[in-house]
Amino acid sequence: MSSARTWDAMQRRPDTPHPLNRRALIAGGLAGWALSSSAARAERPVVVASKVDGEGALLGHLIVMVLRRLGVPVTARLQLGPTRIVRTALTAGEIDLYPEYTGNAAFFSGTAADPVWRRAETAYAAAKAFDARNGVAWLTPAPANNTWQIAVQGGLARAERLATMADFAGAVRRDLIELCASAEFVESPAALPSFEQAYDFVMPRERIVMLPGGDTAVTLRAAAQGISGVNAGMVYGTDGAIAALDVVVMSDPVGAQIVYEPAPVIRHAVLGRHPAIAPALDRLFAGLDLPTLRRLNAEVAVEGDTPEAVAHRYLGSLTP
Repeated sequence: MSSARTWDAMQRRPDTPHPLNRRALIAGGLAGWALSSSAARAERPVVVASKVDGEGALLGHLIVMVLRRLGVPVTARLQLGPTRIVRTALTAGEIDLYPEYTGNAAFFSGTAADPVWRRAETAYAAAKAFDARNGVAWLTPAPANNTWQIAVQGGLARAERLATMADFAGAVRRDLIELCASAEFVESPAALPSFEQAYDFVMPRERIVMLPGGDTAVTLRAAAQGISGVNAGMVYGTDGAIAALDVVVMSDPVGAQIVYEPAPVIRHAVLGRHPAIAPALDRLFAGLDLPTLRRLNAEVAVEGDTPEAVAHRYLGSLTP
C-alpha cells in the first residue's frame, strides 16, 4: 500500500525589493500556478477501493461502474485488503470511497456494547454521526444485513416450523440441533454466546462440529446435506450459497447481533467536488435488498462468475 498523499504548503522567502514590473510578473505567475493547481485537484481521480472478499469486490465494481457512467474520473484499487487496511487508507486520504458495513462503525468508535448497533436505522444514524467528525460521509445502506446468523436444514425447519432464533432455541432444548460453526463463532461473545443470552438457551458443546476456519460455504453445505449428522450451520446474512441450498435462515427479532448493512463511505472533500455521486449511489444501494444481494453473490460464489461480470450484468438490467 502506498503511503498517504501529502500536499505541503508552498513556502516563499520574503520579497526583496524589485522593480514593479518584476513583482507583477511573479504575481501573475503565482496566479497561474494557483489556477492550474486548482484545476489539477478538480481532475484528480476518485480512488475507489474494496475489501478482499467476494461481496466487497462485487460492490466495489458496482461503485466504479456507476461513477464512470457519471463521467467521474476513477482509479480502482479493489480487493485492497481487510477492514483495517482499507479503513486506514480512507482516513489517511489514500483512497476516497469504498463499501463498508454499518456494524463495523461500532468497533471503529469503541461502542460495540451500545444497543443502537442492533437495529438497522439506529446503527446507520450512529455510523453517520461518528464519522462526520472524521470527514467521512455514509451514503444510503443496502437493506441487506450481512451479520452472523444460523441456517437450519430445510426439511427440519419445515417439519418443526423453525423460522426465528426463538424457535431455534426451542429446538436446541429438544436436542434436535447439531450445529457446524467456526471456533470464532462458538467462542466470541458477540456470536453464539450472544444468541444464547438473548434467547435463553445453551447449545451443548458436544453437539457442535467446530471448524478452525470461518468458511460459511462449508458450514452451509454441512447443514443442507447433513454431513456428519449436522443440520444447522453458521452463515452470514448475504451469503450467496443460501440461495442455492435448501436451508432456512433463522431471523433475529430480539436483535442479538449487530447489524451489518453495506454502504458506500466517502470522504467529504470528494463528495463536495462530485455531488452527483451521492444520489447515484443512494439509488444503487437502495435496490440491493437481501434477496438481490444473495442472488448476485451466488453468481460469484456458486456459479463461478467474476464480480466484475456480475456487476456489469446487474447494472445493465436496471431501468435507466
